[in-house]
Amino acid sequence: MRVEITSADLAPNALRRWADETPEQILLHHVDGRVLSYGDAVGMCDAWAGGFHRRGIDSGSVVGIFVSDTFDCARAWLAVTSAGMIAVPVNTAHMGRMLRHVLATARMRAVVASADLVGRLSEASVDSDLTDVIVYDEEWSGGRVGDVAAVGLREFLSGTPSVPPFCPELHDTAMFLFTSGSTGPSKAVVIPWAASHSHWSWVPEDTLMKGEALYAPVAMFHNSGIGALQYVVWKGGRLVIRDRFSASAFWADIRMSGAVACGVVGPMTSVLWSQNAEPDDAENPLRSLVLGPMIEQMEEFEQRFGTRVCTAYGMTEVPSMVATGWDHGPWQTSGAVVAGWPWPELALVDEHDMPVAVGEVGELVVRTGAPWALNGGYFGDPAATAEAWRNGWFHTGDALRQDDEGRFFFVDRMKDTIRRRGENISSFEVESVVLEHPAVVACAAFGVPDGFGGDDVMVAVVVREGAALKPAQFFEHLSKEMPSYMVPRYIDVVIEIPHNTTTLRVQKFVLRDRGVTSTTWDRSVIA
Repeated sequence: MRVEITSADLAPNALRRWADETPEQILLHHVDGRVLSYGDAVGMCDAWAGGFHRRGIDSGSVVGIFVSDTFDCARAWLAVTSAGMIAVPVNTAHMGRMLRHVLATARMRAVVASADLVGRLSEASVDSDLTDVIVYDEEWSGGRVGDVAAVGLREFLSGTPSVPPFCPELHDTAMFLFTSGSTGPSKAVVIPWAASHSHWSWVPEDTLMKGEALYAPVAMFHNSGIGALQYVVWKGGRLVIRDRFSASAFWADIRMSGAVACGVVGPMTSVLWSQNAEPDDAENPLRSLVLGPMIEQMEEFEQRFGTRVCTAYGMTEVPSMVATGWDHGPWQTSGAVVAGWPWPELALVDEHDMPVAVGEVGELVVRTGAPWALNGGYFGDPAATAEAWRNGWFHTGDALRQDDEGRFFFVDRMKDTIRRRGENISSFEVESVVLEHPAVVACAAFGVPDGFGGDDVMVAVVVREGAALKPAQFFEHLSKEMPSYMVPRYIDVVIEIPHNTTTLRVQKFVLRDRGVTSTTWDRSVIA
């Protein structure tokens, strides 16, 4: 049974505690050799707090983090949150309308942006609430980003006054994290500090000990990366960072860094398993692998690489309240209800919020008696908040079933979210961009299996009468209008989009069942 967390466990507070005890211990370790100690991290955070204060950006302001380098992104997250700001990590693939939407929805006061992304920010910041841009480049001296005052890192940190340290409480807001929506634009999830801490608090106690290293080859603008960072700070460990996942470099990084734990998401497990087996696969220091989802060859995976695995079910809005231990059981399961803090209560319900029988599929709903341990709704969107938080439960929109031993099994997403290579993609947002093309009169976006446990993006398109749509030109158009991970792989030109004759809702299951056909355009082939 885990002990109830307190404000002392939260990342900014734990960071200072470890810095006082072991200031020389390394906190961040990039595989390229860059490091940041706990002591230097606190010094950095204090300097940033002074920089914000000098520019009139008060504690509680909303500050975006739009930084391409993973090491710098982690540093920026520590500095922004330790200054008492509400951090908004922004996917570095965002541009154009997607970036404008994030800026406007979160009502950002300031953005920390790397120099290579300033151009995109300049275009997207028009008519936003931005007053300041901090360019994460000591030599940058451009003066303005679009119509917004901007300052390079050297100037931002020069002559900064000393301000009292910010020590968050469980109820304080840590972040707004954007998540996908199936019936509307992406929403900003309000994450209190208690909920933010909870995203990794479920892992077994012996996953990481003080001073040990955890390898995280994931983006630091994702909840998976931020969760790993907070977990390491809480445990007093070392976070080993690579800018992006590389199967060929994975085990070399593990051996070089001495990492005893690691967190991977999406198809990464399948990709690692598919690599050619080597005689020394098990000769590595990795003791614990936290992953999701598990694969069919999970037991063979553990034997081959000499490690143990556990998994969990969670989402941006909900910390992992269903998880396995090291004795994880069948590979299809997401685990059972997590024992201990935050004492979650889960149920599977039908469309009327009535419980379904054991073994039947229902929507997962959650609640907890621990204050601030779940999301605080969707920022600026009371209607969406009320829809998700109804009858005293948060509705996940995901379909699961539970066996008679209490284990949960993920069945499908009740929402129309597509998950591609670890990215949650809103079908609504894909459709919005596709419909902007003058030759398209109707469309429906959905996911089809990619062979690695995730989805490829597919769009069924109805072409306007008299118009022509050329595959190569259409894919090129979409590539300029949306992030690379969102660009459809498949386009299917159809006569009509199937609808329910009563509700007129699009019947995407018909399209999913049909899948890729002989007439489907495949971007990978056309390219």
